[in-house]
Amino acid sequence: MSYLARLATDAVTAQRIMNALAETLDTEQAATALVAEKDGRWAVELTFAREPDAAAVRDLVAQAAGKRLADALTFSTVQPRDWVKASLAGLQPVSAGRFVVHGGHDRDTIAPNRIAIEVEAALAFGTGHHATTRGCLIALDAVVKRRRKPRVTLDIGTGSGVLAIAAAMALRSSVLASDIDSTAVKAARENVRRNRAGPLIEVVRASGLAAARIRTRAPYDLVLANILLAPLKQLAAPMARVLRPGARVILSGLLTSQANAALAAYGAQGLALERRIELDGWATLVMVRPPRRGLPAP
Repeated sequence: MSYLARLATDAVTAQRIMNALAETLDTEQAATALVAEKDGRWAVELTFAREPDAAAVRDLVAQAAGKRLADALTFSTVQPRDWVKASLAGLQPVSAGRFVVHGGHDRDTIAPNRIAIEVEAALAFGTGHHATTRGCLIALDAVVKRRRKPRVTLDIGTGSGVLAIAAAMALRSSVLASDIDSTAVKAARENVRRNRAGPLIEVVRASGLAAARIRTRAPYDLVLANILLAPLKQLAAPMARVLRPGARVILSGLLTSQANAALAAYGAQGLALERRIELDGWATLVMVRPPRRGLPAP
């Protein structure tokens, strides 16, 4: 018998709760997952091997998202099952530009002329179904088609590694992927292995851009950052310092109402908006660092 705690809310709040719980709970005793609801919301699910302290779990949720959502948390007992397999079984392949993100159960259905990315991750945010990931893939597809292609790519907050794998497979060049969460790093490394992209991708645990490995790989031709507005704003200045002239930055994890705040932060660092993609209430921004004077734009 397993124990399940569950609540449904909007995507941004669900991600915030998920991040707080993932950093606090013992991964040996509790598994965390985000599951898409039919009404457009996202459910945070916590599966425990032993009966949890309900008050303590509610307190964690209250700290992340307030007492109202903590009170909405439900607890139930469930039969043991493979939650990763179950969560992915109903997910259909997602197309974005030339990319198709799919689970292992759809491996044989992908057309040979598409770039297939196979993902087996417990986090539904990492499967490509969320609008922020699709927006990034659409933006990446356009960057890949440019005459001068990126040679060194950085993926910040890689999650399940979808964007890093897509960049490496499309560009056939090196990608450094980072995430603050050790569970995400483990999932990303497994997905890199599954897609046979290991020779091109290095996954490291790091917060922001201060890690030595991130600094030594700079400057970057392309940076992918599908996170949230607050950390994106904090990263604007340090990110500008690791960009090669003419480099592009793909920013996402933004509600459409938050896009202008991100534009202002990166515009203040000298980056210009090249493209804006809006999907299901979420925005993806493609920003460009101007090339050196006298050189053509890539």
